[in-house]
Amino acid sequence: MKINPLLSGGSAGKDYRMMKYGLLGYPLEHSISPFIHRRIFELMGLDHCEYALYEVKPDMLSHEAERIKELQGFNVTIPYKVQIIPFLDELDESAKRYGAVNCVKSSDSIIGYNTDVYGFLKSVELLGASLESKILLLGCGGVGRMMAIEAAIAGAELTIAIRHDSEEEKAAGKISAEIRELSDKGSVRITYSDRLNITNQYDLMLNATPVGMYPNPEEMPVVSDILGKVKYVFDAVYNPSPTKLVTEAQKRGVKAIDGIPMLVYQAALAEQIWNDIYVSEDDLAEIIKEAKWQL
Repeated sequence: MKINPLLSGGSAGKDYRMMKYGLLGYPLEHSISPFIHRRIFELMGLDHCEYALYEVKPDMLSHEAERIKELQGFNVTIPYKVQIIPFLDELDESAKRYGAVNCVKSSDSIIGYNTDVYGFLKSVELLGASLESKILLLGCGGVGRMMAIEAAIAGAELTIAIRHDSEEEKAAGKISAEIRELSDKGSVRITYSDRLNITNQYDLMLNATPVGMYPNPEEMPVVSDILGKVKYVFDAVYNPSPTKLVTEAQKRGVKAIDGIPMLVYQAALAEQIWNDIYVSEDDLAEIIKEAKWQL
């Protein structure tokens, strides 16, 4: 696994005592994060590390945040990637850029990171696609915003397909302005549509919507015909695996992957942040295969 340039340090001389980690979110009943992190602990010989779920209802976040910060580190998922920020001491540059935190390290200071971006970039690499291409992005929430920024910085010709006259439309306009401040490499074309009237050809489709996620696995964010207009598909949804979007794309000969690799790679970087450990690509590939059986 490539080392994130924002991080440094190694595992030499590290003294591993009982260390507690976990996942903050709601709901969490179908999360496979405990499996992924426990497999990493097992592979790396971290016998004194444990990982648990911290399912906290929205009206209890302020009450439970202090208790959760007593862990050595924790991941953050829906709906708290933004809401957790006021409870932290500082943000890493990755979290500042995207305004969202999915990984927290607790030591002398409580620091928030964004490792989703690393998982996303590794997934695109695994897919064999390139962000420096013609990209269609579905959705522009928290994950979509990160994907849009990374694609534009890479020099993409980016189209964001959203529903007209919706909160997505407002978010898309804000993202467009942010991208133009960050980089002049990419061009951004905002497409106000219901995602059913997409007519152009694209190199890569990115699904940043929750459409198709359990408990609605038969849904897709676009109609099947649109899949004939793209060469690659990355679906951030990981439950079920494969998603219907991925399955339908593959039926048409389109190379496609779901969100399992992104989930595994972001977890590996979280472990690097917490414990200065580096999991091999071979081990991560094996965890990706195993993770699919946990759903």
